Amino acid sequence: MSAPILIVEDDPNTALLVRTYLEREGFTTLIAPDGKQALDMARRHRPMFVILDLMLPEIDGWDVCRRLRAESNVPILMLTARQEEIDRIMGLSLGADDYVVKPFSPRELVERVKAILRRTLSEDHPGAKLLKSGELTLDPEKHKVTLGEQTIQLTTSEYKLLQALMTVPGKVFTRDELLDKFYQHGESVIDRVIDVHIGKLRQKIEENLTTPRYILTVRGFGYKFTDEG
Repeated sequence: MSAPILIVEDDPNTALLVRTYLEREGFTTLIAPDGKQALDMARRHRPMFVILDLMLPEIDGWDVCRRLRAESNVPILMLTARQEEIDRIMGLSLGADDYVVKPFSPRELVERVKAILRRTLSEDHPGAKLLKSGELTLDPEKHKVTLGEQTIQLTTSEYKLLQALMTVPGKVFTRDELLDKFYQHGESVIDRVIDVHIGKLRQKIEENLTTPRYILTVRGFGYKFTDEG
């Protein structure tokens, strides 16, 4: 994998620590010390992954995430010193794929990065079945989702979630079952992560959010993809 991992961190010691552990695993890295440089470097170097601190000079991490997500589907892992649940949910709602709270274990951070990249790479299966319901189509070979003639831009997590639901239409998935598809190394995560991803996904594929057509809530249990049409 030749594309670099972009580390966006204004603390040089933390940035160097993350770089050291990533490069031990064979990754190439770039470091941006502020939000403005992060956006410039992301556009210039097209990184395969972004590790993004939230408290940054020039442009904060929230805005960097928002702008990156508007331009690409690059996986984003947020670093935050704030442990409040609402901050984590806000980060995920902006399109981040995961978050790590400071202080953190650099080994765990690297494992999180590798897990997200494995999910991203495993989504492209030659000969994988085309998934279709009504006007919504998911093409695993092209890693592409379309609604009618429109291409829908999804984050890595949104794509993976939609693929899991569409693969077994009508099956009711609990939040824990869906979490297991994202976090397979025993990480402690809040189940509202799934609700955030479902909400963002619905905004992109549903015509009416009050009466969704594709992703249905099964109250008291979880979510399912429609088995009609």
